[in-house]
Amino acid sequence: MSLSDSLKSLNEFDINDLDINNAGIWPAPIKFIVVLLIFGLILGGGYWFVVKDQYARLERVQKTEQELRKKYEEKAYQVANLEVFKAQMAEMEETFGALVRQLPSETEVPGLLEDITNTALGSGLALQEIALLPEQKRDFYAELPINIRVTGSYHELASFVSSVASLPRIVTLHDLTIKPTGGDGERLEMQVVARTYRYRAGE
Repeated sequence: MSLSDSLKSLNEFDINDLDINNAGIWPAPIKFIVVLLIFGLILGGGYWFVVKDQYARLERVQKTEQELRKKYEEKAYQVANLEVFKAQMAEMEETFGALVRQLPSETEVPGLLEDITNTALGSGLALQEIALLPEQKRDFYAELPINIRVTGSYHELASFVSSVASLPRIVTLHDLTIKPTGGDGERLEMQVVARTYRYRAGE
């Protein structure tokens, strides 16, 4: 049958005449279209019920692979730099030990009070008060607040603050207040809380 005959028979065919029981006598173009539809349904169903799930599973596996690859690279980097990390850890421990050694022990507090007193007098200040306040315990160290009240000129106060910061022990200054004293305005009174620290070894 030629193509023109097939198209003619297709035009003359009424879809209402289709009988599934007599599919063998359907025109060839109708058979071809039905085969295409069935094939499309099979492909669509196969994709929806089989291939789609496989794609989703593939994406999950690929994501897991990326995560495992990242973890592997991190572990490999750590292994490759293990000696560097050990050296850095040793350096940190040495630095920490040096800082801890700067923290005064219980018996060194009187010496620290003497250092602060000498620093104040050496800066030309008049020492009005220096008093050790109650200790405040932290995680691995204790804070020792020292209330200080001195009078002097602006430059003498600045020299005192700079000298305290240069002490071999760790001392920080807090709650600093300055007010004029006397009628000339050149003498100033400074009240400040100096905090030093001690290491709470074995407490």
